[in-house]
Amino acid sequence: MSERATPATEPEPDVPAEDETADAQATTEEATDAGDGERTPVTTGAQSVVRSLENEGVEHLFGVQGGAIMPVYDAVFDSEMTHYMMAHEQAAAHAADAYGIVSGAPGVCMATSGPGATNLVTGIADANMDSDPMVALTGQVPTELVGNDAFQETDTTGVTAPITKDNTFAMDADRVGDDVGEALALAGTGRPGPTLVDLPKNVTKGETDREPGAATLPDTYHVQERAPAEDVRDAARTIEAASEPVLLLGGGVIKGEATEEARAFATEYEIPVVTTMPALGSFPEDHELSLEMAGMHGTGYANMALTHTDCLIAVGCRFDDRLTGGVETFAPDAEVVHVDIDPAEISKNVEADHPLVGDASTVLTQLDAAIDERPPATKWRATCKQWQSEYPMDYAAPEDEPLKPQFVVEAYDAATSDDAIVTTGVGQHQMWAAQYWTYTEPRTWVSSHGLGTMGYGLPAAIGARIAADAEGKADAAVVAFEGDGSFLMTMQELAVAVRENLDVTVAVLNNEYIGMVRQWQDAFYEGRHTASEYGWCPDFAKLAEAFGAKGIAVEDYDEVADAVEASVAYDGPAVVDFRVDPAENVYPMVPSGGDNGQFALAEDQL
Repeated sequence: MSERATPATEPEPDVPAEDETADAQATTEEATDAGDGERTPVTTGAQSVVRSLENEGVEHLFGVQGGAIMPVYDAVFDSEMTHYMMAHEQAAAHAADAYGIVSGAPGVCMATSGPGATNLVTGIADANMDSDPMVALTGQVPTELVGNDAFQETDTTGVTAPITKDNTFAMDADRVGDDVGEALALAGTGRPGPTLVDLPKNVTKGETDREPGAATLPDTYHVQERAPAEDVRDAARTIEAASEPVLLLGGGVIKGEATEEARAFATEYEIPVVTTMPALGSFPEDHELSLEMAGMHGTGYANMALTHTDCLIAVGCRFDDRLTGGVETFAPDAEVVHVDIDPAEISKNVEADHPLVGDASTVLTQLDAAIDERPPATKWRATCKQWQSEYPMDYAAPEDEPLKPQFVVEAYDAATSDDAIVTTGVGQHQMWAAQYWTYTEPRTWVSSHGLGTMGYGLPAAIGARIAADAEGKADAAVVAFEGDGSFLMTMQELAVAVRENLDVTVAVLNNEYIGMVRQWQDAFYEGRHTASEYGWCPDFAKLAEAFGAKGIAVEDYDEVADAVEASVAYDGPAVVDFRVDPAENVYPMVPSGGDNGQFALAEDQL
């Protein structure tokens, strides 16, 4: 069973009845008349696409121009929306993805047909795995050429059907604006996700005088907001009786705008809080109830709490394998209360004793109203505190050894405010950024979780910066932590950051390895470093200067403070090449499929 009753490839919904269409047009025209000035009437499908975006308040677009999408780009010329021309389509998708994470509204990316569309695929898949709101608009060859292997033709809807929440092949210039509105509505409603509209060139060039209506959801799409009252009462009795409860917050808490309710619930009932990696910032990590992140590289005390809890209250969490390790050893003694807006996630990986399908904020409010007394967990909280003392997050940093990457992360954390936004690529640097930065606010952690996409950090920083500025947070720092391998994949997007004078800081934790692969090779492959050791990297500081960004190189501890201060203070893009210890590893670590309670603190424990 899934959140939507019909598959992504279902036939187009019927066009609304004439009276409904007239009402929608009247509403749109009233909104236009109420604006600062009259807009140019819609005369083409491309203009209808742009009008639909404008009607829904879209202000920023990310993309790469090309032949089949050119009519839409031409229509953007007359719009007040700002388009950011990226260096590569994958980066356009990542920037739009990050924009959606930070703003909460769907980010929009655009690309032409064929390679333009296929280059978006990694970013779309990334957004799909992490349930991020995003809309992709792709050009397509004219409908009469579809299926003829025309120049730059690809079956974009077929390719992306498994990795989108919904996708549509536009067929009619009169309807195309509504197709885009529906995609926007679906992307941000219920469990968010990426949607796509494929735009044949004859449709976008086609004549129409129809103004698109307000964005509406298909009749087949239904979201359950409230959990059944009886199920809530049963879960409440279980929570009241628990002596060792844990509140596990997943990324759905942030996406569902439920952080206030989650924080209030935890503090009211004095329940220790563990987060998944996508949920960093959902609960302040400097709070006494916080046990921080759990999972493969989570804190020892978070994993101990999950292993020994007798009541696991999971909210907006899909129980992926990086969190659970071996499912049979995950929270083995717990009654599981699982809150999720998508019924397909309930008991998919971990069996729920109390399934509560509904919106996270709504169901937490329901639970709060149904609980009569706090669970008797005084001893449990003391035990969790003891685990924090036994398994602290620390590291050795001898002055006669190379610079430790953890030290760099902590230095940036100390130099920035609580509303600073962290983006990352994927690898060891991602885990150090998750572990050694203290997250206190939602939407300040932007990373690739489910898909694990290297190169995500810099284009995500671009999208995050633009979203933060749009949200009135121009003073919030945006710091992208990248590894050398990850940075090499998308560093061309520095051209965009410089061209647009975006205030982003890129901290490259450079160990001249694909570090996480090297760590696994040392642990499980007898140290055989096949295709993980660079042995040489370009001078990233000089490359930054060649792009027009500020470039700084750092090798020693006594250079860190000045480099951090200079890079954060610089009004524009800055890249700092930190030459870190190539032998440093990420711990704690739970081997893939292992027992979270048997985490390793060093390689000889694996």
